[in-house]
Amino acid sequence: MKIDVVVNGKKREFLIEPSEYLLDVLRRYDYSSVRRGCDNISCGVCTVLLDGKPIPSCSMLAVRCVGHEVTTVEGIEKEAEKIAHYFGELGADQCGYCNPSMALTVYALKKENREANDEEIKKYLVGNLCRCTGYVAQHEAIKKYLGDES
Repeated sequence: MKIDVVVNGKKREFLIEPSEYLLDVLRRYDYSSVRRGCDNISCGVCTVLLDGKPIPSCSMLAVRCVGHEVTTVEGIEKEAEKIAHYFGELGADQCGYCNPSMALTVYALKKENREANDEEIKKYLVGNLCRCTGYVAQHEAIKKYLGDES
């Protein structure tokens, strides 16, 4: 079946199976920043934004995205670069596998609540696991990004 979905601000037509997940469709259409992790919505590596809110693409049927806007990290390139800068500056970045999903989630948090306190940041990031780093440096990098006015 054919569906129309707005991805990173551009209308796209995808040919899908009715039971296909958004993760698989995006990967097939070369959105390679959307990564496969656990396939059971527990790691967050497959996170994309649906109408500005982080969702796990491994559990979202692609057909449910019709009439919505999907954003991958390619759609927030300048903001992702800022986030990467803070992560690198504070040593919060190791293998990089979770970076696209983390960048999308942190970007959404900034849009929703740039004044987030420590507990609100932790709560917002609960679905994003990083197996390489401790979360202290990431948390500090996120606070710096949230305070970035540029």
